[in-house]
Order: sequence, then structure tokens, then C-alpha cells
Amino acid sequence: MRSAAVVGTGLIGTSIALALRGRGVTTYLIDTDPEAARTAAELGAGVAGTPREPVDLAVIAVPPQHVAAALREHQLLHLAHDFTDAASVKEAPQRDAARAGCDLSRFVGGHPMGGREQSGPLAARDDLFRGRPWVLTPSSHTRARTVARARELAELCGARPVVMAHAEHDAAVALTSHTPHLVSSLLAARLLPAEASRLGLAGQGLQDVTRLAAGSVDLWTDILATNAAAVADVLAEFAHDVHLMVDVLRALGATQEPQQRSVPLDTLSAVLLRGVQGRARIPVRGTGGLGVGAAYATAPRGV
Repeated sequence: MRSAAVVGTGLIGTSIALALRGRGVTTYLIDTDPEAARTAAELGAGVAGTPREPVDLAVIAVPPQHVAAALREHQLLHLAHDFTDAASVKEAPQRDAARAGCDLSRFVGGHPMGGREQSGPLAARDDLFRGRPWVLTPSSHTRARTVARARELAELCGARPVVMAHAEHDAAVALTSHTPHLVSSLLAARLLPAEASRLGLAGQGLQDVTRLAAGSVDLWTDILATNAAAVADVLAEFAHDVHLMVDVLRALGATQEPQQRSVPLDTLSAVLLRGVQGRARIPVRGTGGLGVGAAYATAPRGV
């Protein structure tokens, strides 16, 4: 790949551009906020502005609900020979792109599985995707050349390309990324009415489980709304477990009689054990699996 364009110079887009520039790819930076594109350019991510002739590949690095519109716009402008995106939801943007009349033969969905809690170009890193999976979701319309260029993009960024179906991807990230963010936010919200004296006892554990809640509200509203059904399925199962634990803890708190505590104690221990076992299944970074995706791009105005 000799040339590329990145549409959306937030954390993800600028990190992609930095990685490409580090591999000698001429990269152009486009954003609805010109200042964001200039900032990314000053970081060494590429040239702010549009190329004079079509580049090999354009990356649409905007929030999920805006992928189709941005793809349509830049295909009409002949920005690139082929297109991919970096959104963390794949089924809805693909459907929207079809409805918008985009050229689906020259588009393949993509999702680099890396991110940070910070957003914007200043948070970007050229190694953000190194050793991480990079999901590609070709449709029945996608030509082989387009998939090959998207695969090359992932490899230039140090990532490992993984091909998945759109729905399979969305179900996977609902479990591994989207629901964890929502649960983290729900727990962090419980701290709002807490007395300061109680919060003064907070340790690293609370910091760890609420870390994700620091993400962009606008971006995560977009992500969760776009993947709502898949997230709701995971959250419903989680809610069932929460209600079970409420009943168990109520039972334990209501009596000190050993014979009445044995069953709820066994249930509590079983849940904690399943937690230990579940966490052990998370692949170590660089060995495979899907990681947590974070911010994408400077959102289009009004988002």
C-alpha cells in the first residue's frame, strides 16, 4: 500500500495514521473538525487535507451511526479505490451503507480491537493495535482486492487480521466490550450519592472496575444504541445473575443459623468460582481473542 486516507482523526483514526506513516505510507487526514486534523498532522500522522487523486485505501474512522453517510460521501468524491471502517459495530453500518447506495464491492467492514479511555488525536499511539486482533467483515458483495487491502492495513498497523460475519462480531463485542462498559458505568454511577467519607476508603479495585466508565459519553451512546439488541441479550443474563446474588445475600443476612446458611453460601462460592474460571479464559494480549475497543474519531458535528 502506497497511499491511504483516514476520515476521522480521533484516537483510533490518528493511531492508524501514525502506524501507517511509520511504515512509509503516504497518509491524508480528513475530519469535520479541521483543528483535529491539523493536530493529528502536527503529531506526524500525515497531511491534513484531501489527496489530488484516489488513494489505495480510505479508513472511515467515525462512530457507527455515521459510517454509511461518510462512506457514501467519500465514495462519491472518489477519495480511494477501496474503503474500510473502524467502527465497533458492524451489522447496522453495513445495512445502512446498502440503503444509502454505497458501492459495497469496494467496502469491507473493519474493527481494530484496541483502544484507550482517552479520546482525541492527542491520545493516539502508533502501537495501539500491535499484537491485537483486527476484525474484517466482508459481505457477499466485497471484492477480493478490497479485503486484501484491508488485511494489509491491519498488518501494517501490527495487528492480526481476523475474518468474521457481521452478526458474529457484534455478539462477540457485546460480551467482551460493550456490556462491560455499560456495567462499569452503572457501578460508577452508584458513587454519585455516596458520602465523601465513604469514597475516601476507595482502593485500586474500585478504580479498576470503573475505569471504562471514563469513556466518551457521546461515543458510547452511539455504540450501545447501534448494538442495542446484542448488548441487551448479554445484560439480561447478567441481570439474572445479579438478582440471584441479591436473593442469596438477603438470605445470608437474615439468619446466623448454620443449617440455613449452607445452601446460599454454596451458591455464593459457586458464583465466585465461576468468576475466577471465566476471567482465566481471557486471552493474554498478543495471544489471540477480542479486546476492548474504545474511541474512534472526532464525532461529526451534532454527535
